[in-house]
Amino acid sequence: MLNAALMLSCEQLFTGLLRRFRRAILAGVVAAVASQPVSAQVPSEAPWSAVAYAYLNALFVLNLQPIDWQLIEHVLTTDHDGRILGPTASEHLIDLDKAAGTAHWQAIETAVKAQSPDALYAAATRAVSAAIRQHLANAAATLNQPGLAGTEVNQAQSLYRAFAQSLKQTDPEGFRSLGLAWLELASSIRQTGLIGTGGLPADEAAFASAQAMLTSYLKQNFEPAAFAPRKTFEPIPEQRALADPHVKLAPWLPPGSDLSDHKPLPRLALRFEEQGVDERNLFMVAYGDMLFSSAEILGNPARSLGIACSTCHPQSDTNQHFFITGISPHGGAVDVDSSFFNARFNDYRSDALDIPSLRGLRFTGPYGRDGRFASLRDFTRHVIVNDFAGQEPTPLVLDALVAYMLEFDFLPASNLDRDGRLKGTVSDAAKRGEGLFATAYPAMHGRSCASCHTPSSHFTDNEVHDIGSAGDGAASGFNGAIDTPTLLGTLYTGPYLHDGRFESLADVIAWKDETFGLGLSDGEKADLTTYVEAVGQSEQPYQVPNDETTPFRLMVEERLVVLSTLNTLIPDQDRHHADLLLRTVAGEMELDAAALSHRDAREETLALAERLWGIRDLILHDSWDEAGLAWQDYQAVAASVSSAIR
Repeated sequence: MLNAALMLSCEQLFTGLLRRFRRAILAGVVAAVASQPVSAQVPSEAPWSAVAYAYLNALFVLNLQPIDWQLIEHVLTTDHDGRILGPTASEHLIDLDKAAGTAHWQAIETAVKAQSPDALYAAATRAVSAAIRQHLANAAATLNQPGLAGTEVNQAQSLYRAFAQSLKQTDPEGFRSLGLAWLELASSIRQTGLIGTGGLPADEAAFASAQAMLTSYLKQNFEPAAFAPRKTFEPIPEQRALADPHVKLAPWLPPGSDLSDHKPLPRLALRFEEQGVDERNLFMVAYGDMLFSSAEILGNPARSLGIACSTCHPQSDTNQHFFITGISPHGGAVDVDSSFFNARFNDYRSDALDIPSLRGLRFTGPYGRDGRFASLRDFTRHVIVNDFAGQEPTPLVLDALVAYMLEFDFLPASNLDRDGRLKGTVSDAAKRGEGLFATAYPAMHGRSCASCHTPSSHFTDNEVHDIGSAGDGAASGFNGAIDTPTLLGTLYTGPYLHDGRFESLADVIAWKDETFGLGLSDGEKADLTTYVEAVGQSEQPYQVPNDETTPFRLMVEERLVVLSTLNTLIPDQDRHHADLLLRTVAGEMELDAAALSHRDAREETLALAERLWGIRDLILHDSWDEAGLAWQDYQAVAASVSSAIR
């Protein structure tokens, strides 16, 4: 469904031809692809300056309600697992303050202690701007040592990345002028040539001119005498904000965010495929397949960021990479009812949930981690409208999404028979664990693990229970009740519990033993863990492309499957749903093209996308006969392209 992103969000560069390349931009990566056969690999995000990284993360958290001041302090003072370069933000700014005799870090500390958003925004913005100017001054003082001067300019430019993210949108002319100034700085230092070669001396006049331009712009826009109170804390020039209070950035994510698919990509198991039915004969399923990967049905900011159902649930499973600072306490978790996705539905509770797998969805109701929805259709509407601020979906959209999701199947579990009992060559430890799993424990009021995780019912009882994992509930209610998750496929879906607090299944069993006082020995806990792991094991859990199913060929053929719904939509003259289909698929194909380095594949993909935009234009002008002919032509061309390019 939804795939992944890249964090140069300042860009929105490709709004036309690459309408959905923003997804790749916002997560922080540019896809690089080998030659033939066509395949794509996504490298890691380039390391960030500690100060720029912390600044953008702190501003992002300032826009969330309620503000997590402990998290802000954390991002300002802590290293971030190799995502940044050099010392932490606090260490870097403290060193600069000592060298320049300033007190920017002290102002930041004071603002955090006072929990003042306006004061923190002003202090942090001034600090970053002053740090850029300090590094430029250091470079100017060492022009006769090109290595040192170049390092200082690089550090200054890495800090400027904190502002460049938004400048292109809010002040494109200023952004262009600053870009030329950075180029001038670099080229003027290079005038010295290699050491010992007698290269030309540094162009001090050119360096000074570029430095003066940058310094003036920074002081005017990021270090004004007074900052106006802000409703939103965004890294944009202050004077421009004062002149036009309506200036606002498109939705953005802080560095370190990750919307990319889980790697390796989970394997998708669909019931109709196992029964030998062609998806092209299943209109509702095929249309729902498209919707599952469409950001168009959600509201902002999700839609602008390219977030769709498949972003969190790639191939119906769970995305353990998903991470947004302030919304995700760890990878694979998200607080969907925070102020970020839909401020109207903000519950003002820090209650992020682990992203659940959707495999076997027709067997695992009720829906929602607290089981509040008996109906999958009602829950799907809730996610679209309430969690992600989308418009009210049409009945067809809801029915199609549900029809598709009900086809999600569990992966084959070779260790289990039809009743969920162990079979085959499992270990003796797993067999002993199966006995423990079925044992009634007095501490659990005579119930066993199997009482709730019923083996013959896909290891769930389709109920909710308060087992103490959600904390203390209200005295008059059951606020800690959580639905019983299936254990099928769980070997690949950690971390565990509804909030992902445990890294391993062994940790879960140890917690259960301690919480309920089961009195299990270390050996029994190990046996029980082995059993649960055997239950959670699946055949071929990950997708493995081969020469016949290369990413490019899969892309073309999968698009043809969902586009087959035009065979119904065009004769029915269903403009609304045909438009939604074509906007989604054409945009996704442009994104796919941006990730292909194989020139023929890239050009053919863009050409196919352009044909889809043409069909859409015909439909919007009610030229249905012409649209039908254009669709027939598209199918022939797409089939030819798929067979010609691997």
